[in-house]
Amino acid sequence: MPRKLSYLYIFFAASLLISSCGTLSRTPSKNPKEPSEIDFPDADRIGQKIEEGVASWYGPKFHGKLTANGEQYDMHQYTAAHRTLPFDTIVNVKNLDNGKEVQVRINDRGPFAKNRIIDLSKKAASEIDMIGNGTANVALFVMEGSLENSRTTDLKVATYTVQLGSFQEKNKAFEQSRKITGSRVETVELSSQKVYRVFYGTFVKKEDAKEKMRELARQGYRGYVKQIQN
Repeated sequence: MPRKLSYLYIFFAASLLISSCGTLSRTPSKNPKEPSEIDFPDADRIGQKIEEGVASWYGPKFHGKLTANGEQYDMHQYTAAHRTLPFDTIVNVKNLDNGKEVQVRINDRGPFAKNRIIDLSKKAASEIDMIGNGTANVALFVMEGSLENSRTTDLKVATYTVQLGSFQEKNKAFEQSRKITGSRVETVELSSQKVYRVFYGTFVKKEDAKEKMRELARQGYRGYVKQIQN
């Protein structure tokens, strides 16, 4: 391969790596949930600063696939992925390299690349001029009111639980829960219906949740570990 073409190939491969930014691969959905109707606060409102670090962005490779909260990813909307912030949290992202700011709604999980704290949609990344570089040094500010109904106590620490069942009928969920000492039933509003899910425990360490899942499996109760979203 000629040297010039080889350099072009390396540049193209690196560009793809930057744009994918470590977010989990999603799959197309026949029936994605509708995006939440949430108003963005006025631009001059000051939020609560929670962290500084490196932002990245994701675009065409994931466009149209499912985000972690069940929506269809639209790279032309102001959304972002964060590891721990509850879904629908409004975050003001300030590019510390040029002073530009943009507000985004959290609807996905990530980034999973080392040392990155948020993955922006292509639209949001373009707003703060970080498309070309692929990453930027940013500060994150949670906008006032975003966490009013959240169970999150530490915005930087993910918490986990073991899901042991999901039922359309409340009485069946409680029937299952009564068999498992320490479990609980929570009502979950989906886009098309209400379901009742049986959970066990709250864990800061994912491995502790997995160990409890294995213990419950030995007792005959199969489940899986999931991150508590809000």
